[in-house]
Amino acid sequence: MSGGEKITVVKIGGNVIDNEAALDRFVRDFAQLPSPKVLIHGGGKLATRLAEQLEIPTTMVEGRRVTDEATLDVVTMVYAGLVNKRIVAKLQAQGCNALGFSGADGNMIPARRRNPEPIDYGFVGDISSSEINTTLLDTLLTSGITPVFCAITHDAKGTLLNSNADSVASAVAVASATIAPTNLVFCFEKQGVLRDVEDEGSVIGLITRADYPALRSEGVISKGMIPKIDNAFYAIESGVESVSIKHSEEVANPQAGTTIRNE
Repeated sequence: MSGGEKITVVKIGGNVIDNEAALDRFVRDFAQLPSPKVLIHGGGKLATRLAEQLEIPTTMVEGRRVTDEATLDVVTMVYAGLVNKRIVAKLQAQGCNALGFSGADGNMIPARRRNPEPIDYGFVGDISSSEINTTLLDTLLTSGITPVFCAITHDAKGTLLNSNADSVASAVAVASATIAPTNLVFCFEKQGVLRDVEDEGSVIGLITRADYPALRSEGVISKGMIPKIDNAFYAIESGVESVSIKHSEEVANPQAGTTIRNE
């Protein structure tokens, strides 16, 4: 890539994907962001609904899905198929030349099946940012293509794995930071990290590593927000220039939401 360009990596949450109008607004705003950029998406609610229709039970532990073989089939169909291609089509309609990927495509995101001790998460993959195919990522971005990643990865032995989308986003951002300065933005349906989950005006503007333990012990940060914050700190401590958590409608607003800082 040419010097001076910054990469923006954006992760969009499942609740926005569930809301057609919210997703359309987000895609329009994301398409207007300067390139190079990368999009990572979740899709948990859709997968849960389909699993229920197929009478496949969903088990969550600390905000993370337990993935047995039947669940892996469902999340692959939803994440790598329906959701990924729907987003790519919407981006094309906005003039953003996007290309959809699972982690297996182009060997883009290899992963290792998580150790079953102390909790067996099933076919869940943990990612190392050093193993992400940065050569292909650089080629795509240099060619003006916006990669769109779902959270389906692979073990390089023929097995697909379900990875946490926030983990995918932070690992891709850390890998991108070896190509060019990178900003990571987590977008979802809230204004940011809220001190009171019922009060959209209670956004915590800044969270530092020193703040984090107390926020967890007080229950301000809990459930699915824990892996999001953990991944935000991993990114900022591993070379990513800035990390923020904000509403999907504020993706282009650098002042919005919660900033994560290592200090």
